[in-house]
This record gives sequence, structure tokens and C-alpha cells, in this order.
Amino acid sequence: MNRPRSPERNTLWKRLAATTAVLTLTITGCAAITSGGGDAEGEEHTLEEGFHVGLLLPDLYMERYESFDRPYFESALEDLCPNCEFSYANADGEVDEQQTQAQAMLTDGVDVLVLDAVDAEAAAGSVNQAKSQGVPVVAYDRLAEGGVDVYVSFDNHRVGQVQGESLLEAIEQEGTTGEGQIVMLNGSPTDPNAADFKAGAHEILDDQVEIGQEYDTPDWSPEEATTQMEAAITALGADEIVGVLAANDGMASGAVAALRSAGVGLEDLPPITGQDAELAGVQRIIAGEQYMTVYKAIKPEAELAAEMVVALATGEDLDTSDHAVTEMEDAAGESVDAVLLEPTAVTLDNIGDTVLSDGYHTIEDICTEDYVDTEFCQEAE
Repeated sequence: MNRPRSPERNTLWKRLAATTAVLTLTITGCAAITSGGGDAEGEEHTLEEGFHVGLLLPDLYMERYESFDRPYFESALEDLCPNCEFSYANADGEVDEQQTQAQAMLTDGVDVLVLDAVDAEAAAGSVNQAKSQGVPVVAYDRLAEGGVDVYVSFDNHRVGQVQGESLLEAIEQEGTTGEGQIVMLNGSPTDPNAADFKAGAHEILDDQVEIGQEYDTPDWSPEEATTQMEAAITALGADEIVGVLAANDGMASGAVAALRSAGVGLEDLPPITGQDAELAGVQRIIAGEQYMTVYKAIKPEAELAAEMVVALATGEDLDTSDHAVTEMEDAAGESVDAVLLEPTAVTLDNIGDTVLSDGYHTIEDICTEDYVDTEFCQEAE
């Protein structure tokens, strides 16, 4: 788990001077990340001259990366550094492809690399190559190994807790507590975040409900989740399943597909969790197919990453005054300074106060032809 910063690392956190207020990052309680910015010879870059930034995202399975993370990050970087050059690549779930993309960016001379790893352990090679060239690395959303400079994400343990709490609440509302078993569809075993989600969920669910079947889902694949859910139905019986802990919205869709194929009607679907507040996930919530999703406000995460990039490249301090800065260890034991944001549970009751109020989705996005007759869309007219 996360722990306070050690005294020897306190020198990395200082108040940002007023003259560099343009780089202010709103994060509380602690002071600021000081970058060791610049290239291998120690040269620091300037906003006036600009510098080259590379962004590597992991896959196309999840709606968020192409629709939100990339455009939010690119926009924030352009606002902070109009003269910066931006390069982007998506690995489409392929470990080797991401390594090739990272090598290409480093060969092309990127000055800072932002990496959301397909495989955290495998990413260590790219991180080490970057370090050997004096290129700082921001671990984005997933903590890559190899000794990255800084990490920005959400409190992933808390994400799992939120899912577990929501599922227990829904089972209680259904009146099925103690009457059956749940199925857990955890995330990809190559994603360190998935292990945190899983641990957080178990912390809430263990000894509170019987876990009948549990699976780790390769590559967060909805198709794999469907197959796993079919196996769970065969093992337990559809009528015995009182809840499904699906680690994200894509896998929730797989669970729904398997249950419906097994003859479970809409009114008899057990509560199913999700994550990422994908449009299809929100639509399943208003249709009664999915109970909840976890909303992680991607825009502030992407903006924090862009501000970290600027600080690392220019050598400026990054002020922190709204969120705690934590010292974490990656799976290889490397210590990393991290900023972790708070996730939010989204159910039918608070869609308007979360994804709609933030502009993450619009009523027009949600209430398409297939959903316009739902009670939610009727009341939104």
C-alpha cells in the first residue's frame, strides 16, 4: 500500500515560485515535484523553444484512450507549451508493438516519454532505454517498472473497494444476501492496476458474500469475459448467481451477454459492476443491465500528466496543493513519487451529477434510438 514520503525524498517537493505559477498543479498537502529535467547532458528545455513529447497508450479495447486520454493530454500540453512537438502511438494491446513504438520515439529524439504500459514488467526495458538517454518517463494510469520518474493515476485499491461496496449494496437492495454466490471477473494479470482492483474488492467482499467463481481476464477482453461467465454459469447455475464483480465496463458487457444467452431476462439480471464510465456502460445502467460503473475523471489525470511533463522537461518545480503525493514502490521495488486521484461510483441515481455534469458524456450521446424510451431519457427530455 501507499506510504508517506521518506525524509530523503522530501527535497524533491518544494513550493513552486510565483514566477513559475503557470506550471501549478493542484494537488494538496505536499509541496511540489522537482524534476531532474533536461537531456543526458543536463540541458534544460524552455517553453519558448519547446521540446518533444511522446505519449504511448496501451490498447483500443477501452473507449477511454482514443476518445478521452489522448485528446485531453494533447490539448493540455498545447495549452502549456504551444511550441512543443507531440508524438502519439497506441499499441493495440500488443507488448512487442509498444516496445517498438517506444524505441522509435526515443530514436526520434523525444525529450519526455509518457507511458501507459500494456505490460508493466515488460515496459521496464523501454523505461531503462529512456533513462540511458536522459529521457524522463511519466507513468500514466499504470505503474510501469524500471524506475519511472513520476506516476499519475487513480487510487486503484480504492477503485476495487468502491466496486465491492456497490455490489454489496445492490445485493442488499435486491434482497438476495446469503441466497447465492457471486462471480468475480478481474482484470488482466499483466496490468498492475488489476491486482490493486482485485485486492480492494476482496477486502470488501471476503466474509460478506460467497465467491463462487473467480477469473483473471487476459487483456481485459470482453470476449474472454463472456467465455469465463459462461463457465461460471455452467458451474454454478444462472439462478445461483446473485452478483457479478466485473472489473471494467467491457467485461461487464461480456457478463451481460453470457447471462442473456443463458436465458436470464432483463428483470432477473443480477447486479453487475464496471469501470471507466464508457458510453455503452452508462447506457447499460439506464437500461437496467448493469448496476454501476466507476468514473475516473480522465481530464484532470491527463492534465496532471501534461503538467508533470513540462516540469520534467524544464526543471521547474511542480506545486502540489490539492491532493496528497505518495511514495509508492513498483513491482520490482523501485520507489516512485505518485499522485493518485479519487474514483467515483456511478449508478442510475447520480449519472447527472457525474459524467453529465463533467461533460464526459451528453444526454444526446446516451439517449440514442435504442435507449430513448428508458425512464432516464424520458425524464431528461
